[in-house]
Amino acid sequence: MISFSSRALHRSSGWRWAILLGAATSLTACSSESSDDPRQRTAEVGYIVAGTSNVPLPVTLTGRTVAFETSEVRPQVTGIIRRRLFTEGSTVKAGQPLFEIDPSLYRAAVNQAQANLASAQALAEAATVKAERYRPLVEMEAIAKQDYTNALAEARTAKAAIAQNAATLETARINLRFTTVPAPISGRIGRSLVTVGALASASQTDPLAVIQRMDPIFVDMQQSAADLTSLRRRLAEGGVTPGSTQVHLQLEGGHRYPLPGTVQFSEVNVDPATGTVTLRARFPNPDGVLLPGMFVTAMFQQASDPNAILVPQTAVQRDFDGSAFVMLVGADNKAVRRKVVAERTYNEFSVVTSGLKNGDKVIVQGLNGLRQGAAIKPVPGSTPQRVAPPRKDGRDEKAAGTSGKDA
Repeated sequence: MISFSSRALHRSSGWRWAILLGAATSLTACSSESSDDPRQRTAEVGYIVAGTSNVPLPVTLTGRTVAFETSEVRPQVTGIIRRRLFTEGSTVKAGQPLFEIDPSLYRAAVNQAQANLASAQALAEAATVKAERYRPLVEMEAIAKQDYTNALAEARTAKAAIAQNAATLETARINLRFTTVPAPISGRIGRSLVTVGALASASQTDPLAVIQRMDPIFVDMQQSAADLTSLRRRLAEGGVTPGSTQVHLQLEGGHRYPLPGTVQFSEVNVDPATGTVTLRARFPNPDGVLLPGMFVTAMFQQASDPNAILVPQTAVQRDFDGSAFVMLVGADNKAVRRKVVAERTYNEFSVVTSGLKNGDKVIVQGLNGLRQGAAIKPVPGSTPQRVAPPRKDGRDEKAAGTSGKDA
């Protein structure tokens, strides 16, 4: 009985050791598999090296188009309008006849002035001849000197009357010419504001029509006086450099006007009602796309920041309070979280004005789940990533190869 019990005891102990050895083997295998878990490996991240760039400071302002030249067609004489000589909405040239006013009275005035001038010329001729006849007689003392003096005065008065009547004739001719109302400038004329048969007066307040020259055309933009003052201060301090005067337009509906314009000037006074300063730009308008009075959006580069750093927008992340931060490659290949100031964008980049310096390595790839102090393997952001096809057992190629070697 004792020997049987001993054999049973030894047999029981052997099984116990076998079970413990199997458990240890299983734990070792699990540990080996855990060490091959991709989540435990060092994360590979792509980075770019930060550097300062001369970044334009774009300005977007609302504006309204204004005709390059505007002229109101007004009558210079009074009379009944007999004919309209233009097509409404057409393009007219300077000097082209637009209206005809009844010229009857003004033609009669010209005829009368011509007759008065002829009469004055005849009287002047007679007075001159009389004075010439009196000259030898006064030398012989055949007549009194006073008579000769009076004859000379009459001749000079007659010559002055000629000049007066000639001026009257010229005035009558000008008034007759004014009965045809010409276009003062070249441009597009609007609708006629009077009809045939209406009375036109030289003192009337309403024009007969309005002509506008639209090529080129102006765009008046409104900019805050505070923004303009801040920009001038930064330019004086050297924080920014002057930008381009070229302007681009966006029309209502989101359409972009294809031809650029140029800033001409800014007014020297501030509108007290709005606190804005008017800037005027000039645009070519050969096809008449821009019409006076249109609302547009003007975009131009008023200055440039030579110390800004461009970072891809995907690299700039936001905290709950809205503040921006980026992840950097730190010492010993550790991820470093740093707050930055990035208040605007330029194309596909965020413009960082504070928080970065030249030479900083900004992580732009592999940011998902990356935390402060995490071990990383940095590579240039342009380096392509190699992705192995997954195995049927769900393990990646590197883990499978290691497992095969261990086997």
